[in-house]
Amino acid sequence: MTPPDAPAPLTQTGQPGRRPVTSRAQISAVAIDLFTANGFEETSVDDVADAAGIARRTLFRYYPSKNAIAWGDFDGHLDAMRALLADIPPTEPIADALRRALISFNRVPPAELAGHRRRMTLLLGVPALQAHSMLMYAEWRQVVAEFCAQRLGLSDDDHLPQTIAWMCLGTALAAYDQWLADPDADLETLIIAGSRTLAEGVGALS
Repeated sequence: MTPPDAPAPLTQTGQPGRRPVTSRAQISAVAIDLFTANGFEETSVDDVADAAGIARRTLFRYYPSKNAIAWGDFDGHLDAMRALLADIPPTEPIADALRRALISFNRVPPAELAGHRRRMTLLLGVPALQAHSMLMYAEWRQVVAEFCAQRLGLSDDDHLPQTIAWMCLGTALAAYDQWLADPDADLETLIIAGSRTLAEGVGALS
């Protein structure tokens, strides 16, 4: 579960002493195309670096491992979600705030949906990525737990904030599961429906 990165084209330069113009998003987009076309296990870090027009050591300045490349600029997106939650007025109910954050975090411009689908197919379907994905999910849940804890006057590692964070993650993953299974499904509609169910509570589903 990660928002799309929208990279500009890589600019390569062969002039001595000048580095190619790169970004985390650009490198990740190149890698996603390679992983999709050739397989995650079959694509090496050197393959990604070559395709991006950078040295292997330069790639590792952006990403610590091949697994991390598939997630793009996830830290930047987490910072944006944390800022969004912090700006929500304290008078707005927690459920509404979380619904707004879920929708915003997972909103994908139409032009980027195909690339985002390739990324999420890899993240949710490649066994080699699952362990790293759990680390990313934990960081995402922590942002939600910190917000809920602050609102509820609890510690972020208390049961209630952690339970809400797990429920939010499950809501998003369920939407992605449906979206990837049905080419005609609309991701944002699924996120909105799931977040509404989360807000109303399972008890309202008699």
